[in-house]
Amino acid sequence: MTSNYQIRRKSYARIPSGLQLPRLTEIQLDSFQWFQEEGLRELLEEISPIISFNRNLELHFNDFWFGEPKYSEQECRERDMTFSVPLTVRVQLRNHDTGEISESDVYMGDFPLMTEAGTFIINGAERVVVSQLIRSPGVYFTVTEDRTSGRELCMAKLIPSRGAWLEFETARRDILSVKVDRKRKLPVTVLLRAIGYASDDEIFKLFEHVDTMPDHPYIAATIDKEPLNQRTQEEALLEFYKKLRPGDPPTLDNAEKFMQNLLFEPRRYDLGKVGRYKLNRRLDLTGEVPLSQRTVTKLDLVRVIEYIIKINNGIESADDIDHLGNRRIKTVGELIQNQLRIGLLRMERVVRERMSIRDPEQITPLSLINIRPVVAATREFFGGSQLSQFMDQTNPL
Repeated sequence: MTSNYQIRRKSYARIPSGLQLPRLTEIQLDSFQWFQEEGLRELLEEISPIISFNRNLELHFNDFWFGEPKYSEQECRERDMTFSVPLTVRVQLRNHDTGEISESDVYMGDFPLMTEAGTFIINGAERVVVSQLIRSPGVYFTVTEDRTSGRELCMAKLIPSRGAWLEFETARRDILSVKVDRKRKLPVTVLLRAIGYASDDEIFKLFEHVDTMPDHPYIAATIDKEPLNQRTQEEALLEFYKKLRPGDPPTLDNAEKFMQNLLFEPRRYDLGKVGRYKLNRRLDLTGEVPLSQRTVTKLDLVRVIEYIIKINNGIESADDIDHLGNRRIKTVGELIQNQLRIGLLRMERVVRERMSIRDPEQITPLSLINIRPVVAATREFFGGSQLSQFMDQTNPL
């Protein structure tokens, strides 16, 4: 026998609460909705178009949509199944040799769907994806005390959401150096020349308003560290390439492509929305660099070096790395996006290989795409990731 009475909450507080208690699962639900509407679109735009090695074939990912779940949440629990929806992507293949364009709707596997409680049902078990507290992308300035002189010397880390880390250091003799991905050190002037500030005069002019202490001429000391025959843009590019890719033959073409891919190619280097916002705020670039600029710019690098000199001269202060303002929460939508990116990049490699092997006249979008890497990446995340955990369901009895 069931009763019809409604459960109501009665408050015994003397002071009425002015704020409604928010829905605590809202962060999960909003993040997953962002992934469905924007996050997946960003991923497809990253890999689209996939171009064959001989550049005669192009595969474009135009649109996507999620279908309806085959079974309800309750049925999935009872049958030990995954509560999911089919993901379909509209794909267009362009053949430049024949001028032919073919379009197909490609099934990309079943994608787990979030329940209204903010959980996922994977193989009949309720799981929850835990948000991750990480260091926010952006730039961080710290100081270390030099043991011999007692001076505080500034270091900086430029951390992207995805791509190569740049670590700047100040040496005891006022030389400013940079490391890329913790590899070998280079004077920062080599980096500046490689990105286009070729002459000594240009570099001195960039920092003349901050490098003003006669006892510590940072830019002059760094330029003196460079060999005389390496003070052109071409020589700087080759030196940069030799230090970071010591086994490869250093040609100017290779060096230019390497520099472009390392810092200025959106597919390989991404500050993220948060990283760009933090960078603009820390380096006073608001209004000068738009928030849509997700790669690093020449102005960013110049301003980082400016701030290092200012901190060394005692004009600016360093950051507190442990401050929660320098950390951010990576929620479920972003975590899924990062994992799915791995699967899509694997799929991209397979598509390129198939483009070079198959007969161009008989190729179709369906024959090129292998969804296994995408399905495997999704399954690995929800089934095996440390952040995907069984839902705590404590029995109060």
